Amino acid sequence: MGTRVDVVRVFTDAAGRFGNELGIARAADVARVDPQALAAKVGYSETVVVDEPVDEVARVRIYTPAVELPFAGHPSVGTAWWFAARSIPVHTLDVPAGPVAVQLIDGLTWITARGEWAPPFTFHQLTDVPELATVRPDEFPGGPHYLWTWTDEHRGALRARMFAPTMGVAEDEATGAAAVALTALLRQSLVITQGKGSQLFTEWDSDGWVRLGGRVVADQSLEI
Repeated sequence: MGTRVDVVRVFTDAAGRFGNELGIARAADVARVDPQALAAKVGYSETVVVDEPVDEVARVRIYTPAVELPFAGHPSVGTAWWFAARSIPVHTLDVPAGPVAVQLIDGLTWITARGEWAPPFTFHQLTDVPELATVRPDEFPGGPHYLWTWTDEHRGALRARMFAPTMGVAEDEATGAAAVALTALLRQSLVITQGKGSQLFTEWDSDGWVRLGGRVVADQSLEI
């Protein structure tokens, strides 16, 4: 008997396209399985192991194919949506970095986090979208590296790519933690298009907290 892993796509566009795949496994199902090995076998940029909520607080562990993370954005947004889609009330995700408040508003799932919770991204601001499109992941070893360029600075709109080979991720389709960290660095709300067309939204708060939101759709289930 394998381990069931539900899959959602996080940060899709308005038509439900693109987005970053997230594997979601229940803690009770992986009690006899190494979660890091499970994440490596699933192969997505992140897989989460979730406990049943207690008083609307759910404990969540986050794994890339290579390492466990104290916080990550697309797993937090995707897990919050997954609980809501099952009519399981959750107002906070308990991740190692700290409490992540969650909210669903007008088709978007929002979480609240701090920039310092993100991995130590190296940010590279490029000149324009054509330059961003031509870079190759193998030009940025180690990582994580987040490359970005404005498409409309007045509106806070930008294009981005992310490479993190040390995390087992050659190129990430949508990176919520980097969006949170860049929002904190720039101290402004952002509209981010990453990868092939995934869409992320952030809101900067002067108290240091950042809201990160996006659309999520169900994808499939796996038996690992």
